[in-house]
Amino acid sequence: MTTIQLHNTKTRRKKPFEPLDENDVRMYVCGPTVYDRAHLGNARPVVVFDVLYRLLRHVYGPDHVTYVRNFTDVDDKINARAAESGREIGAITDETIEWFLQDMGALGALEPNAMPRATGYIPQMVVMIEALIAGGHAYEKEGHVLFRVRSYKEYGKLSGRSVDDMIAGARVEVAPFKEDPMDFVLWKPSGADLPGWPSPWGRGRPGWHIECSAMAYELLGESFDIHGGGNDLMFPHHENEIAQSACVHPKGDFARVWMHNEMLQVEGKKMSKSLGNFFTVRDLLDGHDGQPPVPGEVIRWMLLKTHYRRPIDWTKHGLSEAKRELASFYEIDPEFMTGTDERIAKPVLDALCDDLNVPKAIAALHEMRQSLNFEDLSPTMRALGFNGEWAMPKQPALSYGTSVNFIVSDLDDSRKNKDYERADQLRAGLVRAGIEINTVGDVSHWKFTPDFDASKLEEML
Repeated sequence: MTTIQLHNTKTRRKKPFEPLDENDVRMYVCGPTVYDRAHLGNARPVVVFDVLYRLLRHVYGPDHVTYVRNFTDVDDKINARAAESGREIGAITDETIEWFLQDMGALGALEPNAMPRATGYIPQMVVMIEALIAGGHAYEKEGHVLFRVRSYKEYGKLSGRSVDDMIAGARVEVAPFKEDPMDFVLWKPSGADLPGWPSPWGRGRPGWHIECSAMAYELLGESFDIHGGGNDLMFPHHENEIAQSACVHPKGDFARVWMHNEMLQVEGKKMSKSLGNFFTVRDLLDGHDGQPPVPGEVIRWMLLKTHYRRPIDWTKHGLSEAKRELASFYEIDPEFMTGTDERIAKPVLDALCDDLNVPKAIAALHEMRQSLNFEDLSPTMRALGFNGEWAMPKQPALSYGTSVNFIVSDLDDSRKNKDYERADQLRAGLVRAGIEINTVGDVSHWKFTPDFDASKLEEML
């Protein structure tokens, strides 16, 4: 069987992946907190682990892989959004989940096998918290239940820091009910104006970290194969998940392999609203701030061009280059991508099995394109989530060929007559209409691009 090599954040080594059960390979990835549109940084782990999901399905079979990605639908940010908007929390979370699935679907991401909502697993969280208290790993104080961090000796192994170092270098919540500054909340009280559930400690709601431990156990068991997410979650979220789960299920491994993708910058700077470089996936898909819409496949290609363990610098130039590169696979004949076969050519498979080396896989795709090896290229592109739909002109382009020939002939005549101003105007108009123009000598050659817009061409007639 094909061997997959994965880098394990916890061991800081790349090793052959050996699933607990080849007939049931299990993966958990932390999903979004659902109160607003997903931004570009949220999309990177979705696309990265979608590629891993596709690879696991290819190697072990679609029926032998279970992929779980949660939705956090109980959170103070959601509560604040409901308060400021006057809308029901359920309406906000339902709408945001639908947005998320639509936007990630536009990026070619398959839906996981299970997408649990935190609010559907409150009883399981309560049971886990009770077990932590019984084992001396948690305590109740002033209506809160907190995890006793120093009761778990392995705390900090994932992020590679000691508890004391974490206290010195991190902003931790100081509260009078904490025994130790590093202790974190498992359960907190809820007033009448906040969501709440009954518990042995009174009406309240769970802390953030406990939800993933409870859902992973319920859906994947004490031990499963892979846990993924952005490296911003490594501490404290993933560190806390490990501590909780290991203390409740000491005989289990929880996640055996931990994988983290690096972060995303925009034009060399951290994406933030204050810098004016913050945008959502939907902003890109629909076009924003005067920018044209970006096809979902192009966003996917851009996100995959950089290895998942390296930071991405999202730039306008890079995005334009990504669009040009991807279009080069479809420009000969977009319909060559049609079909259902999803075989992965060996050079691409070898690259993916080397810790998801997608940049190396993309280089192999370029080699196949240059050698016109469509027999391997077409199914491999589909297997990676690229089907060429965006490259099809939105209008029946062929019916406009005569009109384009007329305009291009006028352009060439204008150049011959040294009416360069008119020639430049015609060329600019054709480019705006999504028609590529190349002039050799006295003759211009043209072709439709995926951006062809008949309405802009008709303006020139």
